[in-house]
Amino acid sequence: MKRFLSVAGLAALACLAPVAAFAADARIDAADTAFMTFSTALVLLMTLPGLALFYAGMVRKKNVLATMAQSLAATAIVSLLWLVLGYSLAFRGNGALIGDWSAVLLADIGLQSVSGFAKTIPEMLYCAYEMTFAVITCALIGGATADRLKFSAFCLFCVLWLFIVYVPSAHWVSGGGFLADWGLIDFAGGTVVHINAGVAGLVAALTLGMRTGYGRENLAPFDLSMAFVGLGLLWVGWFGFNGGSALGVGSRAVYAIAATHFSACAGALVWSGLEWLHRGKPSLLGLISGAVAGLGTITPASGFVLPWHGAVIGALAGGICFWTSTELKARLGYDDTLDVFGVHGVGGVLGTLLAGVFATAAISAADGQPGVSGLIEGNAHQLAVQAAGVVIVAVWCVVGTLVSLKIVDAVVGLRVAPDDERLGLDLALHGESLHP
Repeated sequence: MKRFLSVAGLAALACLAPVAAFAADARIDAADTAFMTFSTALVLLMTLPGLALFYAGMVRKKNVLATMAQSLAATAIVSLLWLVLGYSLAFRGNGALIGDWSAVLLADIGLQSVSGFAKTIPEMLYCAYEMTFAVITCALIGGATADRLKFSAFCLFCVLWLFIVYVPSAHWVSGGGFLADWGLIDFAGGTVVHINAGVAGLVAALTLGMRTGYGRENLAPFDLSMAFVGLGLLWVGWFGFNGGSALGVGSRAVYAIAATHFSACAGALVWSGLEWLHRGKPSLLGLISGAVAGLGTITPASGFVLPWHGAVIGALAGGICFWTSTELKARLGYDDTLDVFGVHGVGGVLGTLLAGVFATAAISAADGQPGVSGLIEGNAHQLAVQAAGVVIVAVWCVVGTLVSLKIVDAVVGLRVAPDDERLGLDLALHGESLHP
């Protein structure tokens, strides 16, 4: 009997051994996992339906469904490409320029795998979170070419641009590449998301040329109430975008969310105030645009600055992005339909530079990492690193976007026919209309 009990006991211990071994080595934190799961959902919400509604409300009625279709297509295409190879090349490996092939089809990611960049959550969750950033970046670009880009061209462009521009720059900045080694700070994607989207949008808009009737016909937004709902979803989703970039529950995430909110508020008021002074009336469109400028501009700095810094950054964003999207755009004569460059591109550059000015060591050290200080705390070198990062990412984006557009143009063509543009992309490209 004793022998039987001994054997049974050993068998039970053998069964429990793997569990005990895992428990001893466990690194996944339940609270961080829950927070990041919620943040991932919030960032996806920014594209669907947030950006889809935001953009669709600002185009003409005949192009509303086509604009929404771009956001949905970008989500589907980029997500599947991220599964196949995008994540592996961006966030695996130690190369200075690009990652490796170790996680093709995510086959190398086990149930208990964690990434070196997010050690307290499952790696599959980290992969999904970063995927939502890639999705919204490609979707944002479509706003610059709205009303005139072929749907087939947009889809093929997403495929090419993701691998030529987005994936390498994501690795350089956030995946252990050379810009990270240089010390570039970008908390949530000022370079990879906003500079890339804005610069690519400008290059695409210049390549396609102006919309038919631009400057001569009424191209007023279809439904600003739709855009307002989209803004609300974007604003709330941005808490997952910036707060989630802390990659876990803690004070740094809270500070990032606070700075994000105050920046959006300041951006909305300053843009609207300037519009009031220049045009005699404050518009809802101005308030919406200023809020998005504040949200985009605070993104790279959000986890490095104090809440009041966020308000200052938002105020600067409201003023500078207003000037870029109105005065500079008019002087240079380019047709960036939804001001992707004026808001996101310029905001991304401004925010990345201001991160090097306002970075506060006490905030960036909140998660146990070495604190990073900026110009105000006496570290002028950080601002130089930020400027170098801005230039490198922007130049690569220009080159990569031009290459992508040339390939797309050769394969399917870029712009719809003039008759299709006059008819509207909803009917011409998708065979449907908003109100049949």
